[in-house]
Amino acid sequence: LTQSLKSFLASRTFKTTEVFGRPRTLEELIARILEDLRHQAGRKFGAVIRRAVVGRPVRFVGAEAEADDEFALARLRQAFTLAGFERVDFQLEPVAAARWYESKLDHRELILIGDFGGGTSDFSLIRVGPRVPRHRRLLGNAGVGLAGDAFDAKIVRHVVSPALGAGTHWRSLGKVLPVPKWIYASLERWHHLSFLKNKDVSSTLQSVRAQADEPGKIEALIELVREDLGYPLHRAVQQTKCALSMHSAAEFRFSQAGVELEASVTRADFEGWIAEELASLAHCVDGLVASAGVKASDIDGVFLTGGTSFVPAVRRIFASRFGEECIRSGHEFTSVARGLALQASMPAD
Repeated sequence: LTQSLKSFLASRTFKTTEVFGRPRTLEELIARILEDLRHQAGRKFGAVIRRAVVGRPVRFVGAEAEADDEFALARLRQAFTLAGFERVDFQLEPVAAARWYESKLDHRELILIGDFGGGTSDFSLIRVGPRVPRHRRLLGNAGVGLAGDAFDAKIVRHVVSPALGAGTHWRSLGKVLPVPKWIYASLERWHHLSFLKNKDVSSTLQSVRAQADEPGKIEALIELVREDLGYPLHRAVQQTKCALSMHSAAEFRFSQAGVELEASVTRADFEGWIAEELASLAHCVDGLVASAGVKASDIDGVFLTGGTSFVPAVRRIFASRFGEECIRSGHEFTSVARGLALQASMPAD
């Protein structure tokens, strides 16, 4: 089971894993995907693909220092080399988005780019437009290791886990005990659910169910683990999050393999659950503006990309600081790729 390989690049402890009994390095796993991509692109365009222009986050997930970012970048470069690429040019993802935005301008602007991925949120202040000198373009950038996945985890914590027994109790040796919290922590990342699928956890859950105050909820948890339903569960969570971006309330519904979950969720509750994450995003944006030595009134536009940019509470961070009229919309899911394509279309040095 493989997910979000890029998010492990900064981890010095993740060196190899076994796939069908064979050890594979992280670089080899990423290279396997990139090699397929290179060959398919070659067939599509009738050419041997040897060069790639690659987006990278301002701060890799898990990177706590500049050295960690450099370590992650070196591993990513090695993966491209293993995949048969001879030249790789990296570009910060928000800078790539700015390139796409700039391609439609006939005047100069100072813009703030917010690029929200699954695990990282990156921000850059960039001067764009005709004839902006290259050395004056990028005023500063900043990033924080949270975004859409962290928001999903809060819905799991407050909606899904209670329906599966979190916060309930069971009896053991004459004592009333809470159902172990660590079990539910593994639900908050869909690929971590598989870690619960072992004999020790199964035995614990069976014992808890036998003496639980609400055995039906524990039974649903057992089935969720047994059937390895982490991925479809999180798809349902994401659908609820998306619905809350458009409506003041939404229904969470999950029905699979005998596990039936349903709950009403309000946008107000959701925004309360993610308040800490919103504060971190706001602090990162404020820090970037301050370090660049500009005022909020100096910024002509705010261009937001990625799915999390649709969350109303996230958009309010920027509207409250720079004005609703400054927020630019369009191509939220493709602007980074479009910007990278524009850069790739330029003659190689």
